Amino acid sequence: MRIIRDTVFVDPTDRGAAAAIGNFDGVHIGHQAVIDITRKAAETTGAPLGIMTFEPHPRSFFSNDPKPFRLMNAEAKANRLAKLGVEKLYEVPFNAALAALTPREFAQGIIVDQLGLKHVVVGADFCFGKGRAGNAHRLKAFGAEMGFGVTIAAIITNDAGAVSSTAIRQALTDGRPRDAAAMLDHWHRIEGEVIRGDQRGRELGYPTANMSITGLHPPKHGVYAVKVDVLSGPHKGTYDGAASIGVRPMFGENLPNCETFIFDFKGDLYGTHLSVALVDYLRPELKFDGLDALITQMDADCAEARKILANVE
Repeated sequence: MRIIRDTVFVDPTDRGAAAAIGNFDGVHIGHQAVIDITRKAAETTGAPLGIMTFEPHPRSFFSNDPKPFRLMNAEAKANRLAKLGVEKLYEVPFNAALAALTPREFAQGIIVDQLGLKHVVVGADFCFGKGRAGNAHRLKAFGAEMGFGVTIAAIITNDAGAVSSTAIRQALTDGRPRDAAAMLDHWHRIEGEVIRGDQRGRELGYPTANMSITGLHPPKHGVYAVKVDVLSGPHKGTYDGAASIGVRPMFGENLPNCETFIFDFKGDLYGTHLSVALVDYLRPELKFDGLDALITQMDADCAEARKILANVE
């Protein structure tokens, strides 16, 4: 998959895709339905399968609320879209100039002039242009006028109602990763580079791979059974493990992060990239009377996680 970040000076070979447009945060089953419709349009028109998304997320551009909300960083989203067969990922820079475009200017300037898209697919609730003045039906009218096809995809629902990134965030906030996975059609994952921590886990006999969750919607703090994909480096592969997400109350005040202990693993992971999939919530973060009590609980956590993961592919 090619990622096109400079969408002003686009190589001619990267123009002319059939592309779904949206934020695709989480790449949930509703997003996947839109991508499947786009795939059919790509096959019909002989165009590459594309996605047009926005970085940073428009919500972060407009909102003064510092509370993190993203289910995926850009890296994780790109990895998931690549697995779905997307060939061209247009990461359109979202800035003041883009936000000021009228719906017509967006359709003509971005879709036609810059990217030359043959066909676009949007959800029924899609809005675009300054003040969200454009909607899916207006985009369809622009397509007929400007020479690109438009398909409007219906909203996907399940037994709990409409599938949305908001509902997935709530499931994660509640410590219900399996409910989130049912809406995502994949495990919710935290992805990123392994960074150096305080190395307390090593001293306790539980060396962990530490990852920042800055900018991401925080799942319920606590301990999880996890599947771990090492995405780069000499230890690439899939492993089982247990992860602690939170502020580490045993050791003072800390920024929230994700610390993952990988079962039966030996090796250096610093600087490599991991994808940590949350399978089950085991318990909340706790402050213990001493390190011996903490280690005893960690032993129990890992034993429980092993039992759970023995039945998870």
